[in-house]
Amino acid sequence: VVPRGADHDVLRNNRPDTVVPEASLIGGTTGFGLHPAFAPVLPMWQAGKFGAVHAVGQPAPNRSHFASIEVIEDADPGTTERRGWLNRMVGVSGMSQGELGVSVGGQPLSMRGAADTVSLNTLGDLRLPELAHRDQWERAAALRTVWSGNGMLADTMRTTVNTAMRLDNLPDLTVNSAAYPDGPLKEVMANTAALIKADVGTRVVTVDYGNWDMHAGLGKHDNGWMNRQVTHLAKSLRAFFDDLGAVGDRVTVVTMSEFGRRVKQNASGGVDHGYGNAMLVLGGGVKGGGVRGLWPGLATLTDGDLSVKQDFRSVLWEVISKRFPDLTGSKATLFPGFNPEAIGIMA
Repeated sequence: VVPRGADHDVLRNNRPDTVVPEASLIGGTTGFGLHPAFAPVLPMWQAGKFGAVHAVGQPAPNRSHFASIEVIEDADPGTTERRGWLNRMVGVSGMSQGELGVSVGGQPLSMRGAADTVSLNTLGDLRLPELAHRDQWERAAALRTVWSGNGMLADTMRTTVNTAMRLDNLPDLTVNSAAYPDGPLKEVMANTAALIKADVGTRVVTVDYGNWDMHAGLGKHDNGWMNRQVTHLAKSLRAFFDDLGAVGDRVTVVTMSEFGRRVKQNASGGVDHGYGNAMLVLGGGVKGGGVRGLWPGLATLTDGDLSVKQDFRSVLWEVISKRFPDLTGSKATLFPGFNPEAIGIMA
C-alpha cells in the first residue's frame, strides 16, 4: 500500500532498487496506490469491499519476531499469561463446540488457551478412521468410554471425538481446490471456504501465509520475491471470495503481521524489521476503496521507521464489534486495559 506524491519521493530515494513506481500503482486513491500484483482483487477495492489501514502496529517498537508475535497474538501487552485474543473471543461467545474457532494449516498463539478450538490441515482430517467390520460410530462410542474419566487429556479426547462426529455428518463439505492457484494457500483457502459454506457455526478461522521476511532480494515491482508473494495472495483471495459466492457477504478477512519494515532498503536489496505496518480488510461490512486511519507521512520517521498512529487492536475491535454485535460488551476481556480508537474501516 504505497504512498503517492511527496511521500513517494521519500520512498523512492530510500528504496531505489525496490520501490513500486508511482505510475505503476493501481487503485486510484488520492494519497495511496496498491502494488500492481493486487490486480485480481482491484474490483473489490473499487466496489468498496477492500480497504487498508496504514501506520498501524504495536504500542512500542519491537523488532523481534518472537516477542512481537506474542504481543499481537496475545493482544494483552505486558501479561505473562499465554492466552490468545481469539481464544478469549471464543470463550466469551457462550458456545463450547470446538468448531467455533478453527485454525487451518497450523494453530497460532492467538487461538491457544482454555476455550476449545480446532486445528486442522484439511477438512478430511476431521474423521475417525473406520476399523475392520466396525464403523465410525462404534469407534466413537468406544473412545468415549475409554476417555470417560476426568482430566485435561480425557476432556480433550472427548471434545475431539464429538467434533469429528458432528462434522462428519454434514451434507456438504466439498472442497473446490481446483478453483485456487497453486501455492501454499491453495488447500488452506479452499478448505476454509468449504468450512464456511457448510455453516457449522464457525465464527473465526485463522490462516497463516509466511515467507515475507525479505531481508535480501525483495525484487522489482514486476518480478521477484515481493511480486510473487503479493500475486499469490491476491489470486488466492479472489478465488476465495468467488468460491464463497453470496456467502462472502458475511465473511470479513483481516491480514496482520507482527511489524512493518524499515523505510530504507539495505545493502542486500531487502528491507529489515521496522515498526509501522499496514493491515488489509476485505469482504462483508468493509468500508473500503481507500486507506483509513491517520497517516504520519514519511518526512519524520521513528528511528528510521514509519511511525505508528493507530494500535492494531483498534482495527481488530472495530471489525469484531461490527461483525459480532453480541460481543460488544466483551472488550475488556478480549483486549484488557485497552481503549480502542475509531478507525473507519468498517461501515
